[in-house]
Amino acid sequence: MAWIVLIIAGLFEIVWAFAMKQSHGFTRLWPSLVTVGAMALSVGLLAWSMRSLPLGTAYTVWTGIGAVGAFVVGIAVLGESASALRLLAALLIVSGLLLMKVASPG
Repeated sequence: MAWIVLIIAGLFEIVWAFAMKQSHGFTRLWPSLVTVGAMALSVGLLAWSMRSLPLGTAYTVWTGIGAVGAFVVGIAVLGESASALRLLAALLIVSGLLLMKVASPG
């Protein structure tokens, strides 16, 4: 269950990163509110998952989901660059996340 909660926390990290971009430096109300709410949910779920998962594993997976998810949203929604090197970097992050899952108890 902790892994499912951790994945959901990572998804909320993607939401707040995208909403923060849309807030234009917290100058737009609704994206700013979504950012703050998603941040609170993300961190709260991360904290819950850390009750049974190791700190290093939980935090690494959480940030990795957020980083790769924000990268994908940037390409798919915001039209950011999808160069071969950027895609390779994302693939390496995902590989590290999978290794972290395999190597961790819980």
